[in-house]
Amino acid sequence: MPDPALALYFRLLNEIGIIAQLSRTLLEARLPSGFVLAQFSVLNHLVRVSDGQTPLTLARAFQVPKTSMTHSLAVLERAGLIALQANPEDGRSKLVHITDAGRAFRQSTIEALAPDLGRIATYMPPDQAAKMLPDLESLRQFLDAERPPLDKS
Repeated sequence: MPDPALALYFRLLNEIGIIAQLSRTLLEARLPSGFVLAQFSVLNHLVRVSDGQTPLTLARAFQVPKTSMTHSLAVLERAGLIALQANPEDGRSKLVHITDAGRAFRQSTIEALAPDLGRIATYMPPDQAAKMLPDLESLRQFLDAERPPLDKS
């Protein structure tokens, strides 16, 4: 007989995964043509966490190969949404900074989501969403701290 606790936590992660997929699809539908969620996520990370990170640090934060991050950064740089600057502490690497255009792009994407977020607010009142946030943030922090070691390849 399966362990009920394991089933419970699998169900929790499964629901989060489904919600992540649905929200990804929703957000990508609001992005300008030629952009994908991975690129928006970099801009969002630079605003939410901090800019001035190296491409390798970003790749590790997103748990993607450095080549994937380099591609996303190249798209964002060509669009003028980020600027790559020499790293004063390590001349071999660069630091990623979000530009004013990048901040405006992020904000306009969030604003494009307004009708969708409004429908969510109709379904789930703000007080219910506010009650859920601390638990979700806590789980994210736990999972972030418990990441498996990165493959060095």
